[in-house]
Amino acid sequence: MFAQALRTAPARRVGQFLLSGFVGAGLVGAAATVEAAPRRHRAAPPATLAVDYGINLAGLPIGTARLAGSFEGQRYRADVSAVLTGLVGAITGGQGSAQASGTFAASPQPNAFAIATRTANAGIAVRMALRSGNVTQSEVIPPLLDMEDRVPITAANKRGIMDPVSALVMPAHARGEPTDPENCNRTLPVFDGATRFNVVLSYSETRAVEKPGYAGPVLVCNVRYQAVAGHRPDRPGVRFMEENRDMSVWLAPVEGTRVLVPLRISVRTTIGTNIIEATRWTRAGAVADAPAATTGAAPAQTGSVASLDAR
Repeated sequence: MFAQALRTAPARRVGQFLLSGFVGAGLVGAAATVEAAPRRHRAAPPATLAVDYGINLAGLPIGTARLAGSFEGQRYRADVSAVLTGLVGAITGGQGSAQASGTFAASPQPNAFAIATRTANAGIAVRMALRSGNVTQSEVIPPLLDMEDRVPITAANKRGIMDPVSALVMPAHARGEPTDPENCNRTLPVFDGATRFNVVLSYSETRAVEKPGYAGPVLVCNVRYQAVAGHRPDRPGVRFMEENRDMSVWLAPVEGTRVLVPLRISVRTTIGTNIIEATRWTRAGAVADAPAATTGAAPAQTGSVASLDAR
């Protein structure tokens, strides 16, 4: 039954944002290096973050995931990966990885995105080149089947967008603390290379959480899915996701930056609630000239981002 759910188009589309490429078995952390300079002019190293997640469906553990990010001034790079484990992994073989990079303005403006996923029976790869959030080139392998009922994607649908991975690194757009409730209230225009959809966030509450490596406040945002193009509107799964009121994301600030990333994602599906929740938060480095976020986060850890343990 779960294998069938994996093939449900809307679940896959929303999942590509919410899990945002949390698909893949291995990941090399996105820690960048800085050229040597005279001591008094040496630039601060980029802030790096690695978050390990557990994936549960209907209360059962089905996989693990990781998000690794590097933030230097207005530039960012993010890598995500996930692998399904246990019986589900044995049946589906589901795994993959995704990467994105770009710059921050009011929202992420990606310049490159790539994702590759694989199951026991098939695989798919997407590559996009962008300029200031506008798609200049894109490729989906294998190409999508030409369905007459699919809403066509126009040139306008490829402008002013963010990819599913960039959508995970959210710059604070409200003045004051990154945990200002207004940072929940935003619409993310996502294009994954095949479908264009909006993820609409709205503030629910602020709560204190404690995880290995992080202790402090998080923004709890309600999530809504809005299909725009590339989807098949009469499919039951599309209607289910558009009517779904049981989705949320917890956003935690990355210390030393103005960036928030997911600590927990919850999505109700037709076969149970899918929860992706952080099990470890590893933060290192600092951003030169960036206003430090005042949070209750645990002290920054020194050293490189830990690599993903063998699963």
